[in-house]
Amino acid sequence: MTRHFAIIPAAGSGARFEAEVPKQYLDLLGRPLIYHALSLLCACPQIERVWVVLSPEDPWWASFDWSTLGSKLQAVFCGGATRAESVANGLEAAAGVLADDDWVLVHDAARPCLSQDMLNALFDELADDSVGGILAVPVADTLKRADATQRIESTESRDGLWQAQTPQMFRYALLREALASNINVTDEAGAIELAGFKPRLVRADVTNLKVTFPADLRLAELILQGRKP
Repeated sequence: MTRHFAIIPAAGSGARFEAEVPKQYLDLLGRPLIYHALSLLCACPQIERVWVVLSPEDPWWASFDWSTLGSKLQAVFCGGATRAESVANGLEAAAGVLADDDWVLVHDAARPCLSQDMLNALFDELADDSVGGILAVPVADTLKRADATQRIESTESRDGLWQAQTPQMFRYALLREALASNINVTDEAGAIELAGFKPRLVRADVTNLKVTFPADLRLAELILQGRKP
């Protein structure tokens, strides 16, 4: 049976958040932001191991207690200058464990509201897929293109447009080869597309938000509080 593994690239500084610590370590309900994504992935019965890819100079990771997440979690200090480099380095670090056909789920460190239902949809819809795919949501809002003065230049059609989320799930060998050839991408699906494949879109919902700006942290808090029994 094909196995599932997860990689979370977390070597970034979160510059747009303008905080004193990298975004992944900001407090969210008494835990570091990244903890919420890690805890769901580590608790998922379908996932065998979770690698978090950190900067070689990361001084914050060791200041938190991660023992409650169990033995699935493994930190590797081989992050790169970009997300794609960090993922590629994480795949290299995991090379001795992964087989070519194993599934790899790459998830954003700053996307704390992923649910088991979303993971199940990803597993179910991609189980027999030859390429893999990503969680995403159809674009609902009207899209405006701005000019250099931040005035509306045009209205763009949203037909067929989806907003990419994570996890993005692909076979280990395919993803590793695609990233090796296309390292200047902003997500894994982009590398797979440039390699000539068409990833599948698996519908999620807007609660799987990425914390990018301070207001997003409050939204994530409300979403997670709303899920408590």
